[in-house]
Amino acid sequence: MKLSSFFKDRIISIFLIIIVVATITVFLLATEVDLFIKIYIPLVIIITYLIILIVEYIKKKKFYKTLEDNLANLEEKYLIAEMIEEPSFIEGKIMKEALVQINKSMIENVNKYKYAQEEYKEYIELWIHEIKTPIAASKLIAQNNKNEVTESIDEELDKIEYYVEQALYYARSNTVEKDYYITKCKLQDVINTVIKKNKKELIDNKIKINIDNIDETVYTDSKWIVFILNQIITNCIKYAKKENAEINIEAETKKARIILKIQDNGIGIRKGEITRVFEKGFTGSNGRKDGKKSTGIGLYLCKKLCGKLGIGIELNSEENIGTEIKLVFPKNDYNFAE
Repeated sequence: MKLSSFFKDRIISIFLIIIVVATITVFLLATEVDLFIKIYIPLVIIITYLIILIVEYIKKKKFYKTLEDNLANLEEKYLIAEMIEEPSFIEGKIMKEALVQINKSMIENVNKYKYAQEEYKEYIELWIHEIKTPIAASKLIAQNNKNEVTESIDEELDKIEYYVEQALYYARSNTVEKDYYITKCKLQDVINTVIKKNKKELIDNKIKINIDNIDETVYTDSKWIVFILNQIITNCIKYAKKENAEINIEAETKKARIILKIQDNGIGIRKGEITRVFEKGFTGSNGRKDGKKSTGIGLYLCKKLCGKLGIGIELNSEENIGTEIKLVFPKNDYNFAE
């Protein structure tokens, strides 16, 4: 709070005190009192008023300076009412009480929407679990009555199952910490599970899988890492070249890290789009090509879930050359279950 702004805000009271002092001075000059009294009384009034203003300025400046500093250093700005001390002047007390009430109202509204979101999330999860039953039944019927039509239906059911699973993990992505279980995971087993899930698509697209040096153990949630790898492998398949398509998977150990590399020789990503591939809803030029039907959710979820699990994720790509994704696991064995 600037001194000039403080006095400017009190311009009316200053003007009135000047009028009062001038009136008293004129009155005293018209009387036969001593000159000392004629000077003393107006001077006392002016000095007293200035002392009141200075004390008020110092008090308020200290309060507002503390308020500004706390607000600047506070990450959660809405907690400012809890950080400031009880002010000694009436305007400060009114402001603090207003901030407390505003904060209380904000928290109540946030909780209301939080509970509504939780209910919606629970419904989505329930719906997803329920829809899995008719999908599984439909797949069983298609597999038991094989012909060209049922094979096509089975393929479409696989796609539905993939998107249903993606929706489930998306719904849970904000609460991973409530749903993960850190264990020893062999990369070999995890990768075999993912390849098995995509076996038909890999065969249909004539994609060769090269696996090397994946006899490593990492500490993570097996369910979530299978989902992350499945999203990556699905993208490799979706954006594979029509001929001589390959996916190379290998692991290497560097100091306190285990790096899992998934590399394809697909159509790659344009240079200007690489930094945006983890953005929610970003499909890029590849996602708008015929038959690709990208949602822009897969890599966004991978990045988000890796962050929750403490796994680093890096992507490098060159158009018409291929794409490489690295998952960086910390080589620690703390806080896991056997």
